[in-house]
Amino acid sequence: MDETIAKFKTAESCEQFALNVESHSPERAKEARRRAIELRAEAHGAVNAAEREALQAVYAYERVRSGKGKKFHASRTWQMIKRHGIIPAVERVVTRHFDSVGYTSLVEMGMQDMAFEAVVLRHPDTFSADAVSRSRERLRELSGKSE
Repeated sequence: MDETIAKFKTAESCEQFALNVESHSPERAKEARRRAIELRAEAHGAVNAAEREALQAVYAYERVRSGKGKKFHASRTWQMIKRHGIIPAVERVVTRHFDSVGYTSLVEMGMQDMAFEAVVLRHPDTFSADAVSRSRERLRELSGKSE
């Protein structure tokens, strides 16, 4: 990670930096946005890597769905997390809900590694066999469409 970006302590400072460098350094802007997502997830106090990465996935989804001047809030996802917890919420999303828009948006921003399905596959022992299987299928199917 870029030294300057690694020093940022708030998501807001990362986002401002991304705006400032976007036109002449799009890769650094992307890296700063990823750092903002990481900082937002850290603030939630996840107890393990799977929870932290799942929270990052929610923030990444919100980031890519937000337009210029419009912030997108994944209200249904956050309600599910509040009601059931982060890991059970991810289980529910990957086993029931199919949202190729979210994945496609993440691919466009170079953040497909932050999709719920990718999180599940990186932490298969944390999730059910059904969630792992469906995530594998879905990513295989979606990666073919995004090429």
